[in-house]
Amino acid sequence: MTIGCPECGALEDIPPLAARALARCRVCHYPLERRSGRSLNAALACASSTFVLLFPANVAPLMTVGMLGAERSSVLSSGIVAMWNGGWVILALLLGMFGIVLPFVRFGGLALVLGAVRFGWRFKGIGALFRWTLWLDIWAMPDVYLVGCFVGYARVTQNLTGTIGAGGYCFIVAALMSMLTRASLDRRTVWRAITAEQRLTKDEPVLSCPVCDLVEPASREGEPCARCGLKLRVRKPDAVVRAGALSLAALVLTLPANLYPMTFSTQLGKDVPHRIVDGVYQLFHAGLWPFGILIFCTSIVIPVAKIFGMAWFIISVKQRSRRHLRLKAHLYRWIDELGRWSNVDVFTIAAFVPLIHFDGLASSRPAMGATAFALVVFLTMAASRAFDPRMMWDVRIRRRS
Repeated sequence: MTIGCPECGALEDIPPLAARALARCRVCHYPLERRSGRSLNAALACASSTFVLLFPANVAPLMTVGMLGAERSSVLSSGIVAMWNGGWVILALLLGMFGIVLPFVRFGGLALVLGAVRFGWRFKGIGALFRWTLWLDIWAMPDVYLVGCFVGYARVTQNLTGTIGAGGYCFIVAALMSMLTRASLDRRTVWRAITAEQRLTKDEPVLSCPVCDLVEPASREGEPCARCGLKLRVRKPDAVVRAGALSLAALVLTLPANLYPMTFSTQLGKDVPHRIVDGVYQLFHAGLWPFGILIFCTSIVIPVAKIFGMAWFIISVKQRSRRHLRLKAHLYRWIDELGRWSNVDVFTIAAFVPLIHFDGLASSRPAMGATAFALVVFLTMAASRAFDPRMMWDVRIRRRS
């Protein structure tokens, strides 16, 4: 069946694949279809489990810490509510959407679509719903929130006694199930169950949907895709301008994100600021070097690499460069996938801030650097999604969609 590669725009005819087979684009080597480890039933079970477990994970106690006989417990939203009450509205909105609201929407919708495909149900808008659940894939972050909770718990229990509550265990399982859902989801099988692709039989101008890869006549440009409902365009409109503007805004915010404190800790009435580099140093000093390396990579290396990578892509399109196209395609894929993990540091703050609240002894609160950093992550992720990687290949692909 003929599909359009979402990364370079080349048209590919994919025959039925055997188990454990992998089909890559002959031009950019993008994995168009993967059979190994993919299962509709497994994805349905994991998505449904994630959706159900998110309810107790959000209402049952997440963690409890004690200090001199006093105890503090938190639920998953405690840190986000504390940020909102403290006036950090933008930070609370971003983390609340990424960590709590969007996971419910994504996995509830995905379970509905997979259940409908598995049992042969059909309803109007199933393609559009599946498209939205795929779009939410990078924005729903229970797995990133879980890592942030682990780091926060490790930092808190260096000086305090702590236990994980029932909500914490439910959240651990839900986050792991969310990762298994991503790993087992067979997108191509679901799309074909919604609307099957057709093999091209004549040489005519065509274009392909960048979400479901369905190839349609070029005369349908501007109309909704017959499978997923996305408005069909040869290329994303103003992709370079939008990606450049978002990347530039992220670059400007990188300075306050790294120079200003992420949190303030109050110890016996004295405020102690903590920047990103201070947090990394403390983790190494406490012997938690794996977490220190993780925070250094996700909070410093990846955001900077994303900005410079996007600049490289934009310059390549403007100069119509033919050099290193496959390398740039692979780098774009990594930037788009790894960008979400930069939120580990701000989720760490959401995890430990509500626990460090012992009046007169110790407390912790977010600072300006946390909001700036969360915006850097959001803007770089939005920039990679606004960019159209097929534009880098337009200089050399003759038959493209």
